[in-house]
Amino acid sequence: MVEQRNIVVRALHPILVFLSYLFLYVPVFVIAMFSFNKSRYSVSWTGFSLKWYAKIFQSSEVLDALYVSLVVAISSTVLSVLLGTFLVIASKRWKAWVSQALFYPNIVLPDIALAIGVLSIFAFFKMPLGYGSLIVGHTLIGLGFVVPIVRARFAELDPFLTEASLDLGATTGQTFRQILIPLLRPSLFASALIVFTLSLDDFLIAFFCSSAKVQTLSLYVYSQMKETVDPSINAISVLLLAMSSMVALTLSFMKLVDRVIGHE
Repeated sequence: MVEQRNIVVRALHPILVFLSYLFLYVPVFVIAMFSFNKSRYSVSWTGFSLKWYAKIFQSSEVLDALYVSLVVAISSTVLSVLLGTFLVIASKRWKAWVSQALFYPNIVLPDIALAIGVLSIFAFFKMPLGYGSLIVGHTLIGLGFVVPIVRARFAELDPFLTEASLDLGATTGQTFRQILIPLLRPSLFASALIVFTLSLDDFLIAFFCSSAKVQTLSLYVYSQMKETVDPSINAISVLLLAMSSMVALTLSFMKLVDRVIGHE
């Protein structure tokens, strides 16, 4: 009886995995396919065309939204990595549970709860919404990923390396720049790529913390979908997917290189 059950489980397992991947990736494939469709209506295929991609780069609204998204993503990435690195190094004097209690829950908390919490802080201090609120919100979200990644790498470092540097006459700043930063570089790049991708694709923080004059690309897509289904939205989605995929491939390549260097 047990053997028959194991056979059934082994037979169903690849089928369920295949159906799960099919459920996840078929909509993406359909969006990508119809972004090259000549017809305005995503119902039937009428021919190959790049006019919807051309329309994106001819639209000032899309370019402005892309500019806002890139400014916010780059700014929040830089701030998250800098603040996260300083917090990890400073937390060497704290107990481990302090940093875990402050930053690790950000990974599991729903984005909408974080977005409402950040908006409540801005409302309490009567801070205007715009670039500043978007950057602050995305930076707080990014710290929840930077701190755990950098801390995991920092915990693996040999403390004798920094002690030897100080004993040989190097200052604290020189030890930080020439010893700690090169050793932490893989985790810094990895966390920066993750935060950049999350900020670029984020919708909830942008929805709650942006103003009417500052609109990210995700908000632009949302506003367009409320009015009409424009095929250029498919093209924007494909471009965002391509950018996120490039970041993920770069992260995977960096991990592979780091692993090869580590074995050598």
